[in-house]
Amino acid sequence: MIVIGGGMAGVSIGYELAADRRVLVLDMESTLAYHTTGRSAAMFLESYGGPVIRALTTASRAFLESAPGDPLLAPLPMLHIGRPGHGAAVAQLHREVSSLVPDVELLDPQEAAGLQPWLRAESVELAVLEPGAMEIDVHGLHQLYVHGLRSRGGIVAVGARISSARRRGTAWVVRDAAGTEWQGSVVVDAAGAWADEVAGTFGVAGVGLRALRRSAFMVDGPSSAGGPMVADIDDTFYVKPDRGRMLCSPSDETPQQPGDARPDTTEIARAIQVINEATTLNVRHVRSAWAGLRSFVADRSPVVGYDHTADGFFWFAAQGGYGIQTAPALARTGAALLRGEQLPHDVAARGLTPAAVAPDRAQLR
Repeated sequence: MIVIGGGMAGVSIGYELAADRRVLVLDMESTLAYHTTGRSAAMFLESYGGPVIRALTTASRAFLESAPGDPLLAPLPMLHIGRPGHGAAVAQLHREVSSLVPDVELLDPQEAAGLQPWLRAESVELAVLEPGAMEIDVHGLHQLYVHGLRSRGGIVAVGARISSARRRGTAWVVRDAAGTEWQGSVVVDAAGAWADEVAGTFGVAGVGLRALRRSAFMVDGPSSAGGPMVADIDDTFYVKPDRGRMLCSPSDETPQQPGDARPDTTEIARAIQVINEATTLNVRHVRSAWAGLRSFVADRSPVVGYDHTADGFFWFAAQGGYGIQTAPALARTGAALLRGEQLPHDVAARGLTPAAVAPDRAQLR
């Protein structure tokens, strides 16, 4: 079995499949997790995304909390704020997530500013506190899956840019740019922003994947600054305390072709203006900046399942900006669907169905 992509998606499903399959993970870069996974400042937010994402996130908590080795989660509450005129969106978020995340709280401006002293109370109409939010050790989680995959006999090959593929009998024969060939009965397309391009190499139509650039930047903050993290409900910025500094983002989603993403200085300048209006941080200097790609289809839910037009071609793509926090449950879901099994009980109990993530669902494009 061949998994294409060595980011979080590829190594997590590779790990799950290696329990009873021979698995080879191919990555086009010289190092794993070079693109989106390696640039993520991921949070574990059970309020994030739509119903599919929330089901997968809440079903991932147990694994993230109990994984062996150093802790993968560290407490960092999240404060979603609605600026003046936008309180209704905050109230709606609270209504939508309360059943899955019962400890979320509605806060007035003074309560919100009391939790985060650099937040201006006058910049808040209403807020939602998610006290159980966590910061994820992205590198630690990725390495846990890599080491687990290898301990189960899986193989990882880097620098393997796929150049051609053909079906021969019951197997795919895959060749890379250096001329090396591999064979596998099933190919899992976990190539992130490149998933549609990879599918094309196999003669499979894409699923309408859009790669969206998100910029991030680091600034100085109060030496005593701590949580909670603050995010605008309208996705104009977020600010995450990070060991005496502030990790910020304009929460931008700018379409671009798959490639090495670079930060958007215009979006960063806009974010600084909004952050300075909403807080007392008085940001003037950017210490560093970077960007990553988030890949979505039209309904912003993952695409997981066999492509009905090509034998042995399995989609595991479109995790968007949720791929880290959903990785444990999504990998188990993908492995079950690939094996032809029922969804994991804890995932199904949260209302997720195979149809909600199927590659041929009507609302995909």
